[in-house]
Amino acid sequence: MSTVVDRVRELLSQSGLTQHEFAARIGLDDSKLSKSFAGIRRFSSTDLAYVAERFEVTVDWLVTGQSTPIALAARTTGGSAEAAIAEALRLSTIRSDIASLGFGQRWRPAVLSAYRGSAIDRGRRLADHALCMVSDSGFSINVDSPLPGLVEEVFGVDVAIIELGPGFDGLAASAEDAKLILVATSHLPARQRFTVAHELGHLLAGDDQVLHLDKNIADERQLGEASEVCANAFAASFLMPESVLRDAIDGTTIDRVGFSNLVCDLAVSPTALAHRLRSLDLLDAEASADFGSMTMANAAAEAARVRDYAQLVAQAKSPRLPMQLVRDTYAAYDAGESTQRPYANLIGVEVDILRDAMDTDRGAIEA
Repeated sequence: MSTVVDRVRELLSQSGLTQHEFAARIGLDDSKLSKSFAGIRRFSSTDLAYVAERFEVTVDWLVTGQSTPIALAARTTGGSAEAAIAEALRLSTIRSDIASLGFGQRWRPAVLSAYRGSAIDRGRRLADHALCMVSDSGFSINVDSPLPGLVEEVFGVDVAIIELGPGFDGLAASAEDAKLILVATSHLPARQRFTVAHELGHLLAGDDQVLHLDKNIADERQLGEASEVCANAFAASFLMPESVLRDAIDGTTIDRVGFSNLVCDLAVSPTALAHRLRSLDLLDAEASADFGSMTMANAAAEAARVRDYAQLVAQAKSPRLPMQLVRDTYAAYDAGESTQRPYANLIGVEVDILRDAMDTDRGAIEA
């Protein structure tokens, strides 16, 4: 089995540089590099970060000698999901690298003991566990708690929203050091919110251990697959908790305005809410068909909450960085365990520009 030293030696050999030149490239003096190659001195996390930066490899590869499972999966997938998988690979690689430096992801799964029920029942049980975690963390499932941030804070999953164009809703990526949800920007906030919950359901259920793609979560051809049934049941129960719905209706007959307000409160589609209420016997078949035929825009107008709806649309159309990963990557740099490059790459700034900006800010503070 090759070691970290073997892999650094391999890079030296491939580079065509002398050992002196190689040492200078990674910011070490000759004696420290010689001692590291001899096994007298260990390569520090900062040394490895500089090697990875200068020679375009990952810290994870230097430490383990292996590519991430997501990288391996990405090589076998093409088509309309290519851009999404490329971004998932980039983000998961950054996450794996900083985990190698001691800044690991705080993944907190909703533990569900062995369960032999149907896929629908399993999804609902998972949602019950997940909702308890949400409540225990001081959050609630409503429009006042933006779902990407909630998922990051409660479950420790990185959540990114990127522009992908039509034909792709989202994916869930899972490796030992990286759990990621990536969804497309959208002009349909309820669909995007459902996609985030759907992908969270896949991660919590352990589906497709490495990479699960959902080009279209509403594709009829997928609805018969057990994993999709479970993820959809999870998303419906998670976004529209039974206790919340029963409290909202409280034994009365919900009217069109009340239904519309509930749509806006939970940021879900009228079709999904009508179906959920009907499945809980909180809405009769006639009202379910009537209310479910509305769009979310119709519901916002009915509830006189058009401004709220416009804000949701603006949020759904905006890209979002995985903020937990942004914080952790900066923390690794601030602690001296990483260079600025991973942080610069993540926020989309040239490293020289970022370095100048940080130096300027530091000078202003010291002055």
